[in-house]
Amino acid sequence: MNRVQTRLTALLTALLATAFSASAQEAPENYLDYPQAFIGIQGGGQTTFTDYNNLKLITPTASIYGGVHFTPVIGARLHFNGIWNKGGFNNGEEDFKYKYKYLTSDLDLMVNMTNLLTKGDYHPLNVYLIGGVGLNYAWGNGTAFAHKQVLAKAYEHGRLSHNFRFGAMLDVKVARHWSVNLEVAANNLNDRYNSKYSGSGDWQLTAQVGIAYKFGLPHKANSRGGGHTGGYINTKDTDNETVSADLGKDISKQEKVTEVVPPAYIPEEPKDIRREIFFTLRGTEVSPTERPKLEQVAEWLKKHPNAKAVVTGYADKGTGNPTINARYAKQRANTVAKELTTKYGIAASRITTDSKGDTVQPFKNNNDQNRVAIVVAEE
Repeated sequence: MNRVQTRLTALLTALLATAFSASAQEAPENYLDYPQAFIGIQGGGQTTFTDYNNLKLITPTASIYGGVHFTPVIGARLHFNGIWNKGGFNNGEEDFKYKYKYLTSDLDLMVNMTNLLTKGDYHPLNVYLIGGVGLNYAWGNGTAFAHKQVLAKAYEHGRLSHNFRFGAMLDVKVARHWSVNLEVAANNLNDRYNSKYSGSGDWQLTAQVGIAYKFGLPHKANSRGGGHTGGYINTKDTDNETVSADLGKDISKQEKVTEVVPPAYIPEEPKDIRREIFFTLRGTEVSPTERPKLEQVAEWLKKHPNAKAVVTGYADKGTGNPTINARYAKQRANTVAKELTTKYGIAASRITTDSKGDTVQPFKNNNDQNRVAIVVAEE
């Protein structure tokens, strides 16, 4: 077992170093990465550790799986793996190998270490730690059973076993919905799985490469038109629609850039502007999908040099605690104010920041939307 742990530790270290050394990639326009569903296939090799030359026991293996990334960090999948397995026996007098078949089903928890330890939710390389539990069924063990005089624990018919899994996966985005991956996992099974008795569980090591297809869960609109459950959506409308009933604003003054204005009609320039800059879970940086709103605020302030802006940060009550949420809310407000001054040239004297933590929820029915900084500017 020490050999299994050493190999997995070395592999995980290499995967983490590879992923963290790669610079974060800017997300494609209108890309909302979480939550998302995924399906995939894998193929590679496996061996079960025993008192025999493991290089002679390597056999092909394949997997199929599907699941959901619930947040940028946490996901889960249902994973099926199997094909053939080999065992070996050598007592100095007899030396032979035997084959059998197996199928393993596991429910796995997936933790994205890249998103957990770095900023942002979009990276070209992601490292996952994987742990799961399931069942293994082995059958077709007739060759081993035929040698029962030396393999006393060999089973003739099928054998059902628990399966505890831990491992790591390197996932590389190669296209809008596609990624390739390399996964190595150790599986702990009942003793006698390999027709031998050792006094402890048997260990199987799998190494596979695969391809996954990722797709957003169905988009669910709400009263503001900006709610989402992931995937690629068109943000041109949602970026410019607002809900102001809870904060006492008149949405009739809100401009909508998607309206087709007849050439003969020149609309009156609004005397104020309001934009909601949404953030990801634990996020304090303005994402590419939210940046057009910030640009609209900056352009409006440049056209109205006497106007002032108030930036108020919020956090949702659904995650974290009040102390942490207060920090996130303040950072979000400060980030928006800083970008208006440093990136768009708006004088700092024209901008005031405030933060409400999670004590005020501007969107009562949507916790994830309360990770927001609201900008209100008026003359």
